Amino acid sequence: MKSKEQQEAEFRSFALAQRDGLRRQAYLLCGDWYEADDIVQKALTRMFAAWKRVDPIGAPAYVRRIVVNVYLSHRRLAWVRRERASDEVPSTLIDAPQEEIDLRLAVTEAMDRLPPRQRATLVLRYWEDLSVEDAAEAMGCSTGTVKSQCAKGLRKMRQYLNESAAPARV
Repeated sequence: MKSKEQQEAEFRSFALAQRDGLRRQAYLLCGDWYEADDIVQKALTRMFAAWKRVDPIGAPAYVRRIVVNVYLSHRRLAWVRRERASDEVPSTLIDAPQEEIDLRLAVTEAMDRLPPRQRATLVLRYWEDLSVEDAAEAMGCSTGTVKSQCAKGLRKMRQYLNESAAPARV
């Protein structure tokens, strides 16, 4: 049996190794770096509470699932549903060509309009490049649910992107 200090050291090294990937995943889910930090902190706190019982081999998949669950529960809270205004332009957009900026903004706006589970499914499958099985494990659902949520999410994304590409009618 490992001592409490050994467990804490193992968890600390695990958290440091996983932190950047989890933060990126959380950002792709919620679209806000500050909220992503909150989600990751809550997920790592839950992970630490369960650390004694977690298999080290499955720990990365388990913590990804926790991130998705924290994000989905975060979305259910009414106070989270508010617009976030900012007068700062992200530095990654400053040097990008205008077409790339427009496409990035259109995709971001389309992702923001998706229901949380569809957005989570698309992030896990296409940004995190998880298999259907791994995404299902991360979301705690069946592979059929992942497939249907991906299909519905992609259909809505196409619809939203087509709407944003259509010229405004006066």
